[in-house]
Amino acid sequence: VQLQASGGGLVQAGGSLNLSCTVSGSTFSINAMSWYRQAPGLQRELIADITREGFDKYAESVKGRFTLSRDNRKKTMFLQMKSLKPEDTAVYYCAANIWVDPADFVSKDFWGQGTLVTVSS
Repeated sequence: VQLQASGGGLVQAGGSLNLSCTVSGSTFSINAMSWYRQAPGLQRELIADITREGFDKYAESVKGRFTLSRDNRKKTMFLQMKSLKPEDTAVYYCAANIWVDPADFVSKDFWGQGTLVTVSS
């Protein structure tokens, strides 16, 4: 099982960017999916997560500007980012809690590689 994040890039302040995260490999059930970010010199922070049923939550720093959605059939999560600010500059990581095999006792957390988002002022 692997998570592939994509969509990062350079954007001007006030602009928009869309990230996606796709799960590959055989899975039994993908539970919650999340986006984290880590700015230089700072700890990684959770910015948004979404349940399998589509219930989403956001950190105060991105609430109202970022929108999270997912397509369970495509095993993909989408993060729409609007009104970007220079302080949104960070490496963005996706994560998912996945029940890989029905015979497994517990589900596991998987991480994707980061994708860099740079917002210029």
